Amino acid sequence: MTMQTEMTDEAVVASGAAGTPVPETGQKILAVRDLTKIFGPGCGECLASTGPLADTNVCPRCGSIIALAEVGFNLYAGEILGIIGESGSGKSTVVKTLYFDLSPTGGEAVFHHSDMSFNLFTLNAAQRRWLRNHRMGMVYQNPHLGLNFSVSAGGNIAERLLVCELYHYGKIRTLVRELLSRTEVPPGRMDERPGGFSGGMQQRVQIAKALATRPPLLFLDEITTGLDLSVQARILDLILEIQREFMTAMIVVTHDLGVIRLLAERTIVMKHGRIIEAGLTDQIIEDPQHPYTQRLVASAL
Repeated sequence: MTMQTEMTDEAVVASGAAGTPVPETGQKILAVRDLTKIFGPGCGECLASTGPLADTNVCPRCGSIIALAEVGFNLYAGEILGIIGESGSGKSTVVKTLYFDLSPTGGEAVFHHSDMSFNLFTLNAAQRRWLRNHRMGMVYQNPHLGLNFSVSAGGNIAERLLVCELYHYGKIRTLVRELLSRTEVPPGRMDERPGGFSGGMQQRVQIAKALATRPPLLFLDEITTGLDLSVQARILDLILEIQREFMTAMIVVTHDLGVIRLLAERTIVMKHGRIIEAGLTDQIIEDPQHPYTQRLVASAL
């Protein structure tokens, strides 16, 4: 791998969000290698004694939970990558680690943007905060993790704009209205708190907030879970619209094969913290190779 350029504190301050270059289609935007996350003390037998073959992600020797074990993949500009698996498979841990919600136990993730590359797990706190605010976005399954329910919907989006040093009140209000309109939230409700919104509308406010800085990388973690089918359809259509217009690369985490079939060009299947199958989504669904994937597909039919 080409030696990555470490982002200095000066670059963090100077880069800014305005005028963010749009990556070209097919350009690698993220390279993840040997990503490992262990909850617990860990020991020399953790990886060898867990996984799909052992049918457990709990180390029999030390009791640690192996949430991720040597996970690796590439993501390209404008691509939607799906990660699917049952509860406890590690799929959500992948995006939470890449978004700095969790610290990895091992591995590396190199984020490529413009003419710079950053090893996410070697950055200091200021650098991680800058990347998270300016170049990444996250939409959580639980809106309480992605929104501040003590301020208005518009205030949530304004908070993200402020980190990009946009301080003009009128311009912020205009941008907030545009973002809410784009995500099918009535702009007239921008001064209401998210607690009074439906679950689907809360998710759309999260999406609007995540898009405020037009990040080249977006993480979507089980965002349609618990929503009515009609609401799910509108949110999925919105995601595809965003991808086409902004060339946003996305990682979509879900247990729903229907979501994966609609959104993702490529899919990763996970079980007990490991990738057990990966490939084009159509191939994964139409001709699954691993017995676990075969069961997943069969259960959805």
